Amino acid sequence: MKIKWLRLLLAVLVAGFLIPESHRIPVAGASVADWHPKSFWYYPWGRSGVHKGIDIFAREGVPVLAASSGMVVYTGVDSLGGNIVLILGAKWRFYYYAHLQRVDAQGYRFVHAGEPIGAVGSTGNAKGKPPHLHFAIRNLFPSPWLYNSRRPQAWNTMFYLDPNKFLTGKDNQ
Repeated sequence: MKIKWLRLLLAVLVAGFLIPESHRIPVAGASVADWHPKSFWYYPWGRSGVHKGIDIFAREGVPVLAASSGMVVYTGVDSLGGNIVLILGAKWRFYYYAHLQRVDAQGYRFVHAGEPIGAVGSTGNAKGKPPHLHFAIRNLFPSPWLYNSRRPQAWNTMFYLDPNKFLTGKDNQ
């Protein structure tokens, strides 16, 4: 059992170097018009204080696709995100997919960019709201060049990439 976990850890560490990064919109058929470009780090935003991602609106049941290749490190349910998938991809970035109607991804499996991992829904704290995918990207290690002292929770900005910039190719991190 110990060797299995060591192999998994080694695979994840190596994957951060070797996985090519993709910039794919994670909702089938969606375009930039399906989210508000300034919703990232919007304040005030519910219990979390700021909105650490973007909401991509689509019909319920539309496939959610992996935005970048990586290892599925978690699938499950929580009170805020509802049905969620967390993928560790290139540059040790965590790709967070929340409010899914259903989860199709399996934990500890490699997924390729564009592979279906679930479906758009309104679970968690999105219950009763229009169906959408909450999509966020978090760095494993802090990036000082992302620090923005003018924003609420400024220390936290070092860990999050703006998904709008990432998906439109304007991210140079």
